Amino acid sequence: MAEDLKQMYKTVMDDHFTPAMEITFVDGNNRQTLFYEKVAWTIDGVQKGLRYGENPGQEAALYRLVNGNLVLGNTSTIKPGKYMVSDIELLQSGKHPGKTNLTDADNALNILRYFSETPGAVIVKHNNPCGAAIADSLEEAYAKAYMADRVAAFGGCIALNRSVDRATAEAIADQYAEVVVAPEFDEGVVDILGRRKNLRVIRINNISRLVSFIGERVVDFKSLMDGGIVTQWSFAPVTLSKDDLKVAETEYKGKTFRVKREPTEQEYKDMLFGWLVESGITSNSVIYVKDNVTVGIGTGEQDRVGVAEIAVDKAYRKLMDRYSFERYNTPFNLLDDADKIAEIKEDVEKEKGGLTGSTMVSDAFFPFRDGIDVGLRQGVKSVIQPGGSMNDFEVIEACNEADATMVYTGQRSFKH
Repeated sequence: MAEDLKQMYKTVMDDHFTPAMEITFVDGNNRQTLFYEKVAWTIDGVQKGLRYGENPGQEAALYRLVNGNLVLGNTSTIKPGKYMVSDIELLQSGKHPGKTNLTDADNALNILRYFSETPGAVIVKHNNPCGAAIADSLEEAYAKAYMADRVAAFGGCIALNRSVDRATAEAIADQYAEVVVAPEFDEGVVDILGRRKNLRVIRINNISRLVSFIGERVVDFKSLMDGGIVTQWSFAPVTLSKDDLKVAETEYKGKTFRVKREPTEQEYKDMLFGWLVESGITSNSVIYVKDNVTVGIGTGEQDRVGVAEIAVDKAYRKLMDRYSFERYNTPFNLLDDADKIAEIKEDVEKEKGGLTGSTMVSDAFFPFRDGIDVGLRQGVKSVIQPGGSMNDFEVIEACNEADATMVYTGQRSFKH
């Protein structure tokens, strides 16, 4: 029986999706059509498309936009032929990619597009980042992103925005990942990564264009259970620099409330880094970042207090695992020495899970101060959020009581 179940994941289905697809938007006699062609790769002399969809047994296909230019109002879709994830080169595949491999890679690049000036790494699992970092070198960025959540990174998609050097490749080959995408791989690196036979090693030929995707729009389609479709333009953050942020201030019952402390330069950097990482996270979400690295990521929750608490809990647990792995080369949940367990717990408690001095990032406003208080109790000293709540005044008061600063983006960042 166990072998029968394992065989499920080895079964590759030939999909029956058509080689081309057209989507037409009609307004009277005005017709705008987007033209797509199905993507396949030659692997061992055989043309193969997506391995399967979100689960074995679900056929799937990847299409790339080859012609057409949709314009609705003042918004236009991305130009045809400006390929990224829909035109990739498989340097090593073992198993060829499935739907989730490509959507994870896409969301990782969706985040990385904002950090082209600095070596960066984003590790995505189930379409949410589990670790993200920028640093002076690619090896350092990857190490920080990986150790931010080593447990969740297992079987994830690693996206890097620089050519992969031997040191970074050795670090990647020491872990289990499904996919690694990068603009290039130094000499000998593919051989190092080849130690993981089923690792999909993907070269993104056009990653130099990644920065040009900032602000670009595509049409999102969401199919409903009855065959209906909801369409929307994709989200594009407008807060991209320090000058786009507004120090928190509001009026309530004729009184002006403003945070007392201006952000430091590093706080501005962390707030912008966190806000742009946040754009690729499923809402309702709250995350914590510090020194350009994610510390705790809370995703997909129904209430803002709950997700803030989940992100705190994850920060503590991930730091305990990191210390256990760094000190004793053992995952924390497998550590069986009572003294070592107590030592790590004590260190993590002192550091409040690494949250002391961190930045709290929220994809929507705090309706009450209870959500932000979760972070402030852990030593958060800066907050970035859209603003616009009727109770912004009490959130500002909470920051002032904790000597924390806060800025508004003026834009919500939900992602469903």
